[in-house]
Amino acid sequence: MLWPRQAYIGVSAPAGTSIIDTPLSKPDQFFSALHAAFADGSLVRIALRAYVGDHEALKTVDIKPVIIKRQNQLSFTWHYKTRDVVKNHDLDESMETLRGIVGIEFNLAQLFTTAGDWSLDFQGKSPKLKQSAATQTAPVSLAHDRAKARAIPAGKPWLRDLGVTDAEGKVIPSAQDKFRQINRYVEILGPLLKAIRPDRLKRVVDMGAGKGYLTFAVADYLAQTLQSGAQVVGVEMRPDMVRLCNEIAGKVGLAQLSFAQGSIADYDSAGASVLIALHACDTATDDAIAKGIAAYAELIVVAPCCHKQIRREIEAAAASTPLDYLLRHGIFVERQAEMVTDGIRALLLEAHGYSTKVFEFISDQHTPKNVMIVGERTGRGRNAAALDKVAAAKAFLGIRRHYLETALGLE
Repeated sequence: MLWPRQAYIGVSAPAGTSIIDTPLSKPDQFFSALHAAFADGSLVRIALRAYVGDHEALKTVDIKPVIIKRQNQLSFTWHYKTRDVVKNHDLDESMETLRGIVGIEFNLAQLFTTAGDWSLDFQGKSPKLKQSAATQTAPVSLAHDRAKARAIPAGKPWLRDLGVTDAEGKVIPSAQDKFRQINRYVEILGPLLKAIRPDRLKRVVDMGAGKGYLTFAVADYLAQTLQSGAQVVGVEMRPDMVRLCNEIAGKVGLAQLSFAQGSIADYDSAGASVLIALHACDTATDDAIAKGIAAYAELIVVAPCCHKQIRREIEAAAASTPLDYLLRHGIFVERQAEMVTDGIRALLLEAHGYSTKVFEFISDQHTPKNVMIVGERTGRGRNAAALDKVAAAKAFLGIRRHYLETALGLE
């Protein structure tokens, strides 16, 4: 895309370009200044604020220049309530995206360059454009592939022993997704653990620990970052996994971490401050939630896997509802079962005095099992209104029972 010479105003223009008066509108002046700053390397960052769009979870967007594969691009970080999404675009794609949201979804756009700062404000009767002295005059680094600060660095010995990194502490290519998942998990869990009073953070139980990747991660974070003496127990059915994980825990010096052989349904969770169950299949997730509620756990965190029980209920009921046009398709029945199952789980947690959040905790390109339910104990007692909502949802879809109701003794 070619930009007119008269567009470059108020900032340093590329070599050979004159700075002259312009009839451009205020938004066009802002975008011209952005284009000029990108062209001459003076761009520091762009901030989009005052969101008024339809996506409830989207908050702000921050944009910075980067070099990717020797190409100058703009890196967009979309800040949602529970996650960040990063997308990189070339200049033309970036300008097209910005023109489609500035003044439409975001009422405030701020441009920061080493030559000066710009502010485009749509919050009044007409757009206002202001220019001020630069808040940053030093050139910015365009490095994109610099080492990221990780909650769990790749050099941890247990990552090597679990097959995530090699002998030199580098992440094995086939384990990249697992490494991202481990760190994303700790990024989410860290603030939740910090919010628990230290005298109430005594014991963390990870139900269905598997090979223990995430169990090791939470134990390491508690011991090294929070300096907490909380005990961490990973519960796993397979004796060989339990034996392997206990050997590694002893080898790397995580004295507060241990693994126990057994099922979720049979394990005694009494005294658990935190109850975790990631990717427990079908009703095993419900057993884990019930164990956490029974233990009066301060925090319950589950990432469900499979939703067979409620799907069978919906299919067996074949209830006549306004959703018939959806539920005659198998793929929609599957998705509906997932949402209904997890929605009722959240309601039943709320019915027992927990505040809840349900969100995507990692991109589905890394794992399809990416929905997380978080319950934090409020101390406000039971919520009868939540049970009424459960009853209404069941009646609407012809569901006789949700397994979690049985696990909680509500039937």
